[in-house]
Order: sequence, then structure tokens, then C-alpha cells
Amino acid sequence: MWEERYSAAEDYVFGTAPALFLTDHADYLKPGLSALAVADGEGRNSVYMAERGLTVTALEFAPTAIARARTLAAERNVSVDFQQSDILRRDWEADAYDLVVGVFIQFVGPDDRKTQFDGMKHSTKPGGLILLHGYTPKQLEFGTGGPPFGENMYTEDQLRADFSDWEILECRAYEREVQEGRGHSGMSALIDLVAQKPG
Repeated sequence: MWEERYSAAEDYVFGTAPALFLTDHADYLKPGLSALAVADGEGRNSVYMAERGLTVTALEFAPTAIARARTLAAERNVSVDFQQSDILRRDWEADAYDLVVGVFIQFVGPDDRKTQFDGMKHSTKPGGLILLHGYTPKQLEFGTGGPPFGENMYTEDQLRADFSDWEILECRAYEREVQEGRGHSGMSALIDLVAQKPG
């Protein structure tokens, strides 16, 4: 489905600017840290992290998206290790990254979400962070991006439960106007999580 969506578009579906979530949390993006961008799409977020001096690996399944991401990295004169990967079947590296970042990765329901989160947790170094950004169920009322399935959305209670064994530094739901390409456009019901793996 995602390859079809990306290949049908003539330009970047979600734009080339980083998600506002990342610029809001730029203090966590320190030069020299290692970062894993999960389901990175066309590279806007991984390239931004590389521009800030992080060593970045980006996972994406759709070849067209990866090709656009490589073009964007070249245009911005940064290096990102782009890897084609099905994250639900991936053999996740253990304790490999200072930061594991998931921005709008709500293409799975609750069962696969556990697999997704378990892999992300496994790849985070002790003391490292997961930065997660997505939609709450209220997003279905706005219809300005994201999947049309309420079960794919996040709630504060659900994320706190999913990361109950980590230190939760931030978990908050809010509404904001988002203009990130044609894929995310308009008032949106959002949620942010920053959680630290026990050291």
C-alpha cells in the first residue's frame, strides 16, 4: 500500500521539512548520538537529525520513499544509512541506539503495535530514549491525516501502560494545526511520548 502511495505521487507526500514534533524536541537531538528512525518514509526526519550531527539509521519498506530520502540527504549534504526493512519482521539490534524515533507510525493495530514497540525498546541503549509522535482517536473527527482506524491511534493511558517499565519523561495529548505536505494537513489531534530505558 505504501509503495503505491509514494510511487503515485510526483513529489514528497509529507514534505521535506521535519515533523514539528522533532523541532519541538530538538534539545534531545545532540551531535554525536546514534539514532534510529523507524518507518522513516521519504527521509524528512532522518535527514533533519543527520543535519543536527547525529549518526542516523533509517528504516523504510517502500523503495520509492527510500529513493526520495536518499535524494533529500544528498541535497542537504548529509549521510544517513537508509535500510529497506519490514519492521514487523525485522531482527532488531540489541541496545544499539541512543535514540529510537517513531513519527506517525500508526499503520498497525494493537497486536502488531506490541511487536513494533518491543523491537524499538530492544534496540534502545540502556539510558537511551524513545521519541514517539502520533495521533489520538479524536483525529478521526479531523480527518487531516493518519489511518481511519481508531484502534491504531494512541492514548495517554495506553502509552503509559505500554512503557510502564520505562521512565516516562513526557506523555501528553494536544491539538495543533499541522502542515506537513499533502499527507498531514490541518487541525490535528496529536500525542507525544518521550520515555527513557532503564539504565
